[in-house]
Amino acid sequence: GKMKPVIVVHGGAGRIFKEREEGSRAGVVRAALRGYGILKQGGSALDAVEEAVRSMEDDPHFNAGCGSVLNEKGEVEMDAIIMDGKNLDSGAVSAVKCIANPIKLARLVMEKTKHMLLTDRGAHLFAQAVGIPETPGEKLITERSRERWKKNLEPDSNPEEFQKDLGTVGAVAIDSEGNVACATSTGGLSNKLIGRVGDTACIGMG
Repeated sequence: GKMKPVIVVHGGAGRIFKEREEGSRAGVVRAALRGYGILKQGGSALDAVEEAVRSMEDDPHFNAGCGSVLNEKGEVEMDAIIMDGKNLDSGAVSAVKCIANPIKLARLVMEKTKHMLLTDRGAHLFAQAVGIPETPGEKLITERSRERWKKNLEPDSNPEEFQKDLGTVGAVAIDSEGNVACATSTGGLSNKLIGRVGDTACIGMG
C-alpha cells in the first residue's frame, strides 16, 4: 500500500529574535505547505524538499538565499546540499555567489555530473553551463544582514553572539512510495572569511 507522505521543515535552529518570529514562522509554514502540496499529488520526496528549501531561500527572513548573512567583504556566499535516500545520491554546492537558489544548483550537480560537490568558481561555471541565471549579489543582501555585518566589524564586537539565531534551513520528506529525501541551504556564518565552508555542504558532518 501507499504510505502517508510527511514533510518536516526547519527555518534555522536557534533562537529567533522577537521581531522576526512571526515572519519566520509564516515562512516555515509556507515552505512546508509547498513541499506537502507536491507530496499530496504523488510527487517525490526529492521534489518536495527542494521546493520547501527553495521557498525559504526566496524568503528574506532566513539565512539562505536572499537574506543570507554576509562574509567579511560584505558579500553573500552560500552552501547547499540535497540527498536522495532512494539511492543515496547527493549533490552539493559551496561558497556560491550570485545564485538565487543554491538548492536547485545542488540538485543539478547530483543529476547532471558524476560529482558530489562543486565549489565557488566551478559551481559558477556549472550554473552557466546548465542555464541557471546569475542574480546580482546586491539582490540577495537585506538591510538586516548589512546592519549585522557592520556591527560585527566594530572592534569590540562579538560575532559569535549573533550566530545563535541563524543556522541553516532544511527539509526532510517521505513520499507515498516510502522514499526519503533531505535538503539544506545556508548563508553560513556572519563575517566569515571568504571561502569558508561549513558542515552543511559536507555529507555526514551536519
